[in-house]
Amino acid sequence: MRERYAVIGNPVTHSKSPQIHSAFARQTSQDIVYVRLAAPKGGFRAELDRFIAHGGRGLNVTVPFKQEAAAACTAVSERGKFAQAVNTLTFKDGKIVGDNTDGAGLLRDLEKNLHVGLHGRRVLILGAGGAARGVMMPLIARGVRMIVVANRDRSKAQALEERFGLFGNVRARGYDELAGNGYELIINATSASLQGVLPPVPGSVFAPDCVVYDMVYAAGGQTPFLQFARECGALITSDGLGMLVEQAAESFFIWRGVRPDTAPVLELLRAAGV
Repeated sequence: MRERYAVIGNPVTHSKSPQIHSAFARQTSQDIVYVRLAAPKGGFRAELDRFIAHGGRGLNVTVPFKQEAAAACTAVSERGKFAQAVNTLTFKDGKIVGDNTDGAGLLRDLEKNLHVGLHGRRVLILGAGGAARGVMMPLIARGVRMIVVANRDRSKAQALEERFGLFGNVRARGYDELAGNGYELIINATSASLQGVLPPVPGSVFAPDCVVYDMVYAAGGQTPFLQFARECGALITSDGLGMLVEQAAESFFIWRGVRPDTAPVLELLRAAGV
């Protein structure tokens, strides 16, 4: 019987994770099945328990459940503890073990696929949820000069400043405080692009030759935020498909002990118009 894995979220019908993990499985000769699980808001734990009861071996967790997933764990990796959010769950010997592969996925996409150096950069992260939390420590560890976290609810950004400011130069801002400051790397960690809307950021945040990254992915790599960034002079723009593939490879390695080659999978998805 093939071992069962899934991605859980709300919404989740758009997720390319089943195609990615199926491609990894074919490449590495692993006999698994991977599906989507749509959980209603407030229904994460019930869906999690149901999946485990039916023999599930692991879950990828996407918005808005990453912090709920962390709370459900009996053990959490150091990456997950720092983020206080997990996106990878493994079920073994009655335990729920959580990890966060978002940071590893982002760094591999930026550094390996996009050839972007991170040391010394001024970074702006839009959003203060689980997606932002997952990438804070990896960016700090790469030696970025500073990270500004901007959010509609400034108190949520402030919570990230208080947590991660112990390890690096982290500052909280409301969106209305961003005008007049330019950044060399801007990461949209909000879900705004899923709704086809722009985060309320001024054009002045885009420093000359800046790199702009949207964690949401879209057909042809086009999101409203990336289009806006290009109009404002961004040098490099990328959606989050590469991050998705790279963090999925990290999850696959955690579950199966085999690290797949991501390049052909990313190429396959791009060729299919993702």
